[in-house]
Amino acid sequence: MSDGVSLGVFVAFSAGLLSFLSPCVLPLVPSYIGFLTGMTAPDATNRRRVTVTHALFFVLGFTLVFLALGAGASAFGAALKSHKLLVAQIGGILIIVFGLWTLGILKLPFLEREQRVQVEEKPVGYLGSSLVGMAFAAGWVPCIGPILGAILGLAATQADFSRGMALLAAYSAGLAVPFLLAAFALDAFLGWFKRFRHHLGTVKTVSGVLLLVVGVLMVSGEFTRLAGWLSNLTPGFLRGRL
Repeated sequence: MSDGVSLGVFVAFSAGLLSFLSPCVLPLVPSYIGFLTGMTAPDATNRRRVTVTHALFFVLGFTLVFLALGAGASAFGAALKSHKLLVAQIGGILIIVFGLWTLGILKLPFLEREQRVQVEEKPVGYLGSSLVGMAFAAGWVPCIGPILGAILGLAATQADFSRGMALLAAYSAGLAVPFLLAAFALDAFLGWFKRFRHHLGTVKTVSGVLLLVVGVLMVSGEFTRLAGWLSNLTPGFLRGRL
């Protein structure tokens, strides 16, 4: 894996984790788990295998949507391959705009409108959990849209299709891993959330700063150079495995 892609995957995974920790996703995780399983928190904890299986299908649903979006972004970037630098600069500008909105410095009304897909009654079974996951990915534009848009912009600048898809897979993993951990240990997650919820504002600030940094690096053309510099700091035995 090249230096630029390695750094991109790390950024994408971090972005997915920040999306999970965002103020409009994290507080609703227990509600999502209850909705998927149809069980209360104690029942979900006692029937852990069922709970985790529903969570897996939910994760599969939103991952498929994100990968499809990544395929579109990668195809768009490939079509404009001869203008790769311009695509990167435009993408960087958009990411900076998203970062300023996330920090509350810039107002973007189209992102502030409620866009959630309301599912009144979950379709039966594990397939229904996948459909809810797809609805989550497609409908939570104000919440995860800016960060997801940044990763899609980064995917559009990749040299080939597989590299762009790798970024969206990493972003999905950043969302999926903590969600699956929450489903596996719901009681522990609820206890942790009570302590962490006071830091949700900090998570939003960190997300905005991350977007600004990535955007500036893309506009300036320094993203790949930074990846090479970080690679030189990585121990040889570890770098060979990346």
